[in-house]
Amino acid sequence: MKYVILQGEGMADVPNRDPGGKKPLQAAATPNMDFLARHGELGLAAVPTEGHSPGTDVTHLAILGYDPRKYHSGPAPFEAAGLGVALGEHDVAFRCSMVTLGLNAPRGRASAHEEVKKLAPQVTMEDATAGGVEDDEARELIDAVNEQLGSEAIQFYPGKGPRHLMVWVGGKSRATCYDPHEAVGRAIGEFLPAGDGAEILRQVMEASLVILRDHPVNQQRRDAGRKPANCLWLWGQGRALRLPSLTDQYRITGAVLSATDLPRGVGICAGLEAVDPAAAAEAGGPDLLGLAEAALRELGKKDFVYVHAEMPPDVRLGDDQKAKLRFVEEFDQKMVGPILEGLPKLGPHRLLLICDRGAAVGSQPGVVAPASYILFEGPVQTEKATRRGSKEADAKAVQPRVRDANRLMNRLLSQGGG
Repeated sequence: MKYVILQGEGMADVPNRDPGGKKPLQAAATPNMDFLARHGELGLAAVPTEGHSPGTDVTHLAILGYDPRKYHSGPAPFEAAGLGVALGEHDVAFRCSMVTLGLNAPRGRASAHEEVKKLAPQVTMEDATAGGVEDDEARELIDAVNEQLGSEAIQFYPGKGPRHLMVWVGGKSRATCYDPHEAVGRAIGEFLPAGDGAEILRQVMEASLVILRDHPVNQQRRDAGRKPANCLWLWGQGRALRLPSLTDQYRITGAVLSATDLPRGVGICAGLEAVDPAAAAEAGGPDLLGLAEAALRELGKKDFVYVHAEMPPDVRLGDDQKAKLRFVEEFDQKMVGPILEGLPKLGPHRLLLICDRGAAVGSQPGVVAPASYILFEGPVQTEKATRRGSKEADAKAVQPRVRDANRLMNRLLSQGGG
């Protein structure tokens, strides 16, 4: 038996601001997901958090069968694992986001983010992703920060785009820190780190502002009319966490495939082998198709694969409904379709498809919107098919009882599948 988890992060119930408009997952043409729904179990799954911030790390943990109420210390340690950064027992990892800070400019004058001189409470969070800073630019900036601020106690590690990592050796983990997306368009005063260890974190953030604001990369970005990545924002901290091994628990071999550090790190901590993201491009096609083909290659050698694909944050958080619709349809065509076609060649198989909402900016602690799921076993008997589709409304209609997301993994891998 082969086992697959496909996660479409950020696709479920994406808000459409047009009055009366359908959500992309409802409006999209998804023949492959509809096929799975007609032949499988369709329902809703909730992630239990009870006090944790509703970040995507708790969703990844739950999908792989770990109760976030027991196995959670913050997203940054998992991102460290995804980046190959080893943490000591007393080390604290922090998410280190490149952001754009600015000043409220007088009417008729352009935003004056280049004039920010210090991390004052009245400074505004203009952009939580620094205008989508590119990997090569970000690496140059984070290297500059590490050269000037790095020490035996503090180290910075490059990630992708605006997402990076800071490790505080022997540091403190109890400070209250905030997701920069929560502060967009607002003064940062109430969102700055507070509590035990906060003074050090603020000092690091302010020092990064001094280093980055006049860096040649940011000068070039301003000259090109782009937002500068002029500050590092620290949040999402935690210490290393040991998870019980999935491969030992279920006596299987497995792999995780994702171009994103966080789910890849959760998979690594769960005992799965991480496939180099570059492997997804071996076929020379788009990322989704490359991930699907890499997943099938891994299934030729292993029992289980966890495949994660994320709707780009700028698309998910933006207003371009056509771009959201296009991603959902490409996920169905280039990810779900090829895997659905390739699985029968590998023999009996069971697939769990989950479409969740991704990080919900402004959500209350302990609240994560239920994700729609399909549990499918093949090969199928077509005469048993139903007429339903894969939309969230269909899930609500056929499965009024919301399941715990962290219990789906056991159902996927159990002999009976029930």
